[in-house]
Amino acid sequence: MVKKESRQKVRVKKHIRMRNRFSGTAERPRLAVFRSNNHMYAQIIDDTVGNTLVSASTLEKSVGSELKKTNDVEAAAYVGTVIAKRAIEKGIKTVVFDRGGFIYQGKIAALADAAREAGLEF
Repeated sequence: MVKKESRQKVRVKKHIRMRNRFSGTAERPRLAVFRSNNHMYAQIIDDTVGNTLVSASTLEKSVGSELKKTNDVEAAAYVGTVIAKRAIEKGIKTVVFDRGGFIYQGKIAALADAAREAGLEF
């Protein structure tokens, strides 16, 4: 009998492997992305002290009010521009992109591309 691991367990395993390869520093923090079935979340984290420097998600009223839906590619792109603008206001220009074990396509790619266009470098 073939036993298949759940997608969630596979994603978490991938994320742990990725996190062993890189971490965010004060000079170059980590842009961590998480997507659920209903929302998109992005955080810029300094892993040396464990602080979240900047965050944005579709749960926020200011972000969610601008969107028709909170779980599509357009919402992900909007979160990407919002997090990039907030990061630049705080003086953060370069980050390490952490896709959170998700495949780099669709919503994750849209968020990353929008953040790049808004001025973040990674």
